[in-house]
Amino acid sequence: MLTSISGKSVIVTGGSKGIGKGIASVFASKGAKVMVAARTEPDAAATVEEIRTNGGTADMFLCDVSDWDQVKAMAEYTAKTFGGIDILCANAGIFPQVKMVDMAADDWDQVMSTNLKSSFLCVKACIPYFEKSGKGRVVITSSITGPVTGYPGWAHYGASKAGQLGFIRTAAMELSRYNTTINAVMPGNIMTEGLADLGQSYLESMASSIPLKRLGSVEDIANAALFFASDEAAYITGQSIVVDGGQILPESLDAIGEIQHVKRVQIGNDQLKFARLIPFGYR
Repeated sequence: MLTSISGKSVIVTGGSKGIGKGIASVFASKGAKVMVAARTEPDAAATVEEIRTNGGTADMFLCDVSDWDQVKAMAEYTAKTFGGIDILCANAGIFPQVKMVDMAADDWDQVMSTNLKSSFLCVKACIPYFEKSGKGRVVITSSITGPVTGYPGWAHYGASKAGQLGFIRTAAMELSRYNTTINAVMPGNIMTEGLADLGQSYLESMASSIPLKRLGSVEDIANAALFFASDEAAYITGQSIVVDGGQILPESLDAIGEIQHVKRVQIGNDQLKFARLIPFGYR
């Protein structure tokens, strides 16, 4: 299954940590040649070294994905290094929390540039290489925050993630002439380095609101991206898939209590409030 990934050239933006690192590692484990694109060298270098130690093929490119010249250079370097570009995983994103009353215009613009504009720029930069090879795959990391849920402080983040889903609808039509598909993965609460630092009590309170009673792993998101990037998904484009352990399904915490035969009181109000301070799709 998914043997079509082997030997493919893959760019993973934001690939040095969190969900991006998980995507890069899983693709490499399946035989793909992975370009880890990130802003900071230490994290990117560590990820590349880890992939190589595990027998995979990887390189890195330092890049601000909101800058067209840097994105174009990233695509050129990847094509030169790996002999082309087959798959783009546009995963880079930021999520500073600030309520609208305190949000400056620059705050909004920074999130939109990094999360949404970058999706367009990265796809645009890869089009010539998709055209040359005769096909391509694009996988966008969106989120359930914005398209499905919301929380105070992430108006800009939510708008950028919802915008990505709007983008892929038309992009799917335009990319079809290059035999290229584009789809999105929408993570729920995923266990990353940032979450682990918040402590066991926090993690347990978050998991309590999820029907499957656990946080997602970066591999859960990577496996969904892997499918969208494969030849087996060749007839799927302009679509999105929620990977959240059923988190968005319950009407309330009472519903969780019903299916698990526990009382809502087991999750204290303070814990619950704290557990919602990280956007879904956190990376």
